[in-house]
Amino acid sequence: MRKVLAATALSGAIALAGLTVAPAAQAATAAQTATATQTAASTATSMGNWGKYYSSNRKAYTYGKTWKKNGKVYTHWYGKEFTSKKGYVWFRYEFKNGGSGKHFYGWNGSYNHTWNMKGIKKLYTYTCWGGKFKYCGSVHRIY
Repeated sequence: MRKVLAATALSGAIALAGLTVAPAAQAATAAQTATATQTAASTATSMGNWGKYYSSNRKAYTYGKTWKKNGKVYTHWYGKEFTSKKGYVWFRYEFKNGGSGKHFYGWNGSYNHTWNMKGIKKLYTYTCWGGKFKYCGSVHRIY
């Protein structure tokens, strides 16, 4: 009986020591994962897939992909809305030389389009529904 109790106590002490080390190892792994996720998120923000970005009433949304090639920033976007009114996607951009601009595309039902522009430093998008300036959702940086 004493041997069983001693073995149980010893295995409990080892398990307890293992539990003490495990949270520290988990914290280190979690920190590494968080850093890797943060790096991946910043990369995805500058280039990659984006969306679904909804209008404020959630009746239209857009999503797409952004990439850079030969000094031009390309965006291929998809728009969805299922009503009798149109959805609108806006693109607002800032140039490397300090200028800025914006343009929009309207669609009814489902639509996709690719456009590009040279010299863009930052690119933002948002989705509206029912009018160019109605029910606009939040602004998102996609490049």
